[in-house]
Amino acid sequence: MKQILLILAMGLALWVRPAAAQDSAHQAVIASQIEAFQADDFVRAFSYSSPTIQNVFRTPENFGAMVKQGYPMVWRPSDVRYLEARQIAGQLWQKILVKDTKGARFLLDYRMIQTDGTWRIDAVQMLDLPEVSA
Repeated sequence: MKQILLILAMGLALWVRPAAAQDSAHQAVIASQIEAFQADDFVRAFSYSSPTIQNVFRTPENFGAMVKQGYPMVWRPSDVRYLEARQIAGQLWQKILVKDTKGARFLLDYRMIQTDGTWRIDAVQMLDLPEVSA
């Protein structure tokens, strides 16, 4: 009986580990892009975007201007927390909670894709924060 439990536990550990590695891999891409924004390194930040996003904005400067105007909380966050990652219609989505420099909180959802075996950011959308009741 102990051998069966040990085999099951080892199998579960092997099954869970790739998901955790996958989570950290796509989260690392998001974190790297945010770090690049904080350094105003729009060339590096642009490199973490999918080919589709790169085709839309064409240059790192255009991309940087859009982020500064449309997503200032990502350009200069004071705090970033990774929430759940989930598959929706075969696509990986990562929720993050971002706090801006004034303390306002924003819930963002990142759609991630793999291109040539590397995670890239393919879309970001703002979500409504759930109401907090006392």
